[in-house]
Amino acid sequence: MKKNSVYIATSIDGYIADRNGRLDWLHSIPNPDMEDMGYASFMEKIDALVMGRVTFETVCSFDVDWPYTKPVFVLSNTLTEIPQSHQGKAFLMKGSLEEIIDEIHQKGHHHVYIDGGSTIQQFLKEDRIDEMIITTIPILLGGGASLFAETPTEFPFELVRSQTFLGQIVQNHYRRKRS
Repeated sequence: MKKNSVYIATSIDGYIADRNGRLDWLHSIPNPDMEDMGYASFMEKIDALVMGRVTFETVCSFDVDWPYTKPVFVLSNTLTEIPQSHQGKAFLMKGSLEEIIDEIHQKGHHHVYIDGGSTIQQFLKEDRIDEMIITTIPILLGGGASLFAETPTEFPFELVRSQTFLGQIVQNHYRRKRS
């Protein structure tokens, strides 16, 4: 079964990064036991990741080892190559969304994690998102990078599950309703 999934955190007002592109607000709620809120379980189920250039460069800037064991496909019109340090881990993709997804599926990757604001928006506009797991951090950022943008039509989703973590963080799992 082919499936495109989103797993992302937002502020109460729907931003995924603050006005300066920073993500430190994601850690505004103390998490002494390092609860992963289902991330490891989610990652076990996916075959590959698709992210945009900005998200890729953000992940590369973290002072940690490469966090993914699955192939990462980077969508970019401006990158000409993946940095040497990430070759074999990340792969540059160009073309239409349909061509890119078809190529990823042909490589045997059928459950794909879609990450990054503009990439998620692009997939939503083309009705290519099958499920979204959205974790809401209780903070108002008042501006920044929005998770959602205008879409050409309404896309109905149904709530599969809602969970609360650390007594304050709410995670909603939605599935696309298709006729």
